[in-house]
Amino acid sequence: MMRPVKTYYPILPVIISYGVLFGIGIMVPGKWQLVSQLAFYCALGQAFNLFMGMTGYVDFGYVAFMGVGTYGMAVSIYYLYDKGLGLGLIVIGLILAAVFSTLLSLAVGAVALRLRGAYFAIATIGVNEGFRFLIEGARIWNGADGMIFYRHLKTAFGKQTAMALSTMWADVMVFGVAVLAAVLTLIYMRNKVGYALTALREDEDAAKVMGINVTKYKLTAFITSAILAGLLGASAWALKLTYVYPEDVFEIHYTVEAIIIVLLGGAGTLLGPLVGGLIYGVSKYYLSIVLPGFQLLIFAPIIIAIIVLFPEGTVGIFKKRIFGTPLEKYII
Repeated sequence: MMRPVKTYYPILPVIISYGVLFGIGIMVPGKWQLVSQLAFYCALGQAFNLFMGMTGYVDFGYVAFMGVGTYGMAVSIYYLYDKGLGLGLIVIGLILAAVFSTLLSLAVGAVALRLRGAYFAIATIGVNEGFRFLIEGARIWNGADGMIFYRHLKTAFGKQTAMALSTMWADVMVFGVAVLAAVLTLIYMRNKVGYALTALREDEDAAKVMGINVTKYKLTAFITSAILAGLLGASAWALKLTYVYPEDVFEIHYTVEAIIIVLLGGAGTLLGPLVGGLIYGVSKYYLSIVLPGFQLLIFAPIIIAIIVLFPEGTVGIFKKRIFGTPLEKYII
C-alpha cells in the first residue's frame, strides 16, 4: 500500500535549500568555494545524523568510513586509469567506496553495537587511529606514502575533463550525497525502521521486551550511515583533492565536527543537519576571515552556548514554534 504524498512533504524544504545553495554558488561570483564547503558540512551532518540522531549512539570512529571511502576512489583511479573505462572509472570508485565502508561497518558494528552509551563511544574512539596505523604499518595502498593520482586522472580523462571532475563535479557529487542522505533519512523515519530506531533510542530495554530486534535495526542504520560517509569521502576528498594520505583522512576532528553539526541543528530531525551545517560552516568561514588564528577560541564557547541553551537544536525549537500551523507538516 502506497503512502500518501504528504508523508514526504518534509523533504521539500531540504531539496529547496540545497537548490538555493547550489544556485548561489553558480550565479554569485567568488562564492563557489564557500558553497562547496557548506555542502560538505551539510552532507556530513545528514549522513552522521542517520545513525546518531535516530539511535542516540555516538560513533567517534565515524571518520574511518570516510577514510576508507576515499581509498575506494583512489584505488580505482590509481590502478585502473589505463584500462579505457571512461566514466566507469568513477563509478567503480564509488562502488569500491561503498563496499569498503560496508565491510568496515560490519566489522566494527558486529562488536561495538553490542555495547551501549559511553561504552559504545569508547569502543569506537580507536577505530580510525587503528585503521590508519594498519594502513601505514602494513603498507597497504602505499602506506604512509599515500597515493597521488592527478596524473592518472589526467591520463584517463584528459586535462580539461580531469580539472572539471576535481573541481565542479566533485562538489556536485557532494550535493548528491547530501540529498541522498536526507531522502534515506525520511524513508527510514516513515517506515518500520524509523519506528524501531525511535523506540530503542527512547528505551532500548523496553524495545527489546516489545519484540523489536534492536541489533538488526541498529546495524541497518550503522551500515547506511557508513556507506554515505564512504561516498562523501570518495567525492569530497579523493576526487576533489586527487591525493590521499592516511594521517589526513583519518583525522578525528571530522567526527567532532559531525557531532557539533547534528547537535546544532537538532539530532534526529530531517532538516537539522542542513541547518547545523550552514550555521557551522558560515561561522567557521567568516570567523577565520575576521579573526584569523582566533576563530576556534571564539567559536567554541558560541557552540557550547547554543547547545546548552537549545538542547533540542535550532530545528527542535522551530518545530515547537510552528506546532499546529500549516508549516508543521514540512518540518520533522
